[in-house]
Amino acid sequence: MTRYLVSEENTQGSRLEDILRSIRDDVLLRCTKISGDTRAEAQQVLRNNIQVLAHLSDAIAIAEDSTHILDKAFGPSAAAVGGPPRIGDA
Repeated sequence: MTRYLVSEENTQGSRLEDILRSIRDDVLLRCTKISGDTRAEAQQVLRNNIQVLAHLSDAIAIAEDSTHILDKAFGPSAAAVGGPPRIGDA
Protein backbone atom coordinates (compact mmCIF):
# COMPACT_ATOMS: atom_id res chain seq x y z
CA MET A 1 0.00 0.00 0.00
CA THR A 2 2.56 2.61 1.03
CA ARG A 3 6.19 2.86 0.07
CA TYR A 4 7.54 4.95 2.96
CA LEU A 5 4.88 5.15 5.65
CA VAL A 6 4.29 2.45 8.25
CA SER A 7 1.28 0.27 7.50
CA GLU A 8 0.17 -3.29 8.02
CA GLU A 9 1.87 -4.20 4.72
CA ASN A 10 4.94 -2.01 5.35
CA THR A 11 5.80 -2.68 8.97
CA GLN A 12 9.31 -1.22 8.50
CA GLY A 13 7.90 2.11 7.32
CA SER A 14 8.14 5.40 9.19
CA ARG A 15 5.69 7.88 10.62
CA LEU A 16 5.02 10.89 8.40
CA GLU A 17 6.53 13.33 10.89
CA ASP A 18 9.75 11.29 11.04
CA ILE A 19 10.11 11.34 7.25
CA LEU A 20 9.45 15.07 7.18
CA ARG A 21 12.08 15.63 9.90
CA SER A 22 14.65 13.73 7.83
CA ILE A 23 13.85 15.85 4.79
CA ARG A 24 14.05 19.01 6.90
CA ASP A 25 17.47 17.91 8.19
CA ASP A 26 18.70 17.45 4.61
CA VAL A 27 17.41 20.87 3.52
CA LEU A 28 18.99 22.49 6.58
CA LEU A 29 22.33 20.87 5.79
CA ARG A 30 22.08 22.11 2.22
CA CYS A 31 21.36 25.62 3.52
CA THR A 32 24.50 25.63 5.63
CA LYS A 33 26.57 24.55 2.63
CA ILE A 34 25.38 27.43 0.44
CA SER A 35 24.97 30.14 3.07
CA GLY A 36 28.37 31.68 2.33
CA ASP A 37 27.87 31.79 -1.43
CA THR A 38 27.14 35.44 -2.23
CA ARG A 39 26.04 34.93 -5.82
CA ALA A 40 22.47 36.07 -6.47
CA GLU A 41 21.36 32.62 -7.58
CA ALA A 42 22.71 30.94 -4.46
CA GLN A 43 21.08 33.53 -2.23
CA GLN A 44 17.72 33.03 -3.98
CA VAL A 45 18.01 29.26 -3.53
CA LEU A 46 18.84 29.85 0.14
CA ARG A 47 15.77 32.07 0.56
CA ASN A 48 13.63 29.43 -1.13
CA ASN A 49 15.05 26.70 1.08
CA ILE A 50 14.32 28.76 4.18
CA GLN A 51 10.69 29.00 3.07
CA VAL A 52 10.65 25.23 2.46
CA LEU A 53 12.02 24.72 5.98
CA ALA A 54 9.15 26.76 7.41
CA HIS A 55 6.59 24.72 5.46
CA LEU A 56 8.22 21.47 6.54
CA SER A 57 8.12 22.59 10.18
CA ASP A 58 4.41 23.39 9.80
CA ALA A 59 3.80 20.00 8.16
CA ILE A 60 5.66 18.22 10.97
CA ALA A 61 3.46 19.95 13.57
CA ILE A 62 0.31 18.94 11.66
CA ALA A 63 1.48 15.32 11.34
CA GLU A 64 2.33 15.21 15.05
CA ASP A 65 -1.14 16.55 15.83
CA SER A 66 -2.72 13.76 13.78
CA THR A 67 -0.61 11.16 15.58
CA HIS A 68 -1.64 12.63 18.93
CA ILE A 69 -5.33 12.53 17.95
CA LEU A 70 -5.06 8.89 16.86
CA ASP A 71 -3.07 7.87 19.94
CA LYS A 72 -5.58 9.54 22.25
CA ALA A 73 -8.65 8.15 20.51
CA PHE A 74 -7.47 4.65 19.58
CA GLY A 75 -4.26 3.96 21.50
CA PRO A 76 -0.84 3.29 20.01
CA SER A 77 -0.60 2.10 16.42
CA ALA A 78 -0.02 -1.62 15.88
CA ALA A 79 0.93 -1.13 12.21
CA ALA A 80 4.61 -1.75 12.92
CA VAL A 81 3.74 -5.31 13.92
CA GLY A 82 1.24 -5.88 11.10
CA GLY A 83 -1.84 -4.70 12.98
CA PRO A 84 -4.84 -3.13 11.31
CA PRO A 85 -5.09 0.61 10.61
CA ARG A 86 -6.67 2.65 13.37
CA ILE A 87 -8.91 4.54 10.92
CA GLY A 88 -9.95 4.10 7.31
CA ASP A 89 -10.30 1.00 5.21
CA ALA A 90 -8.16 -2.03 5.94
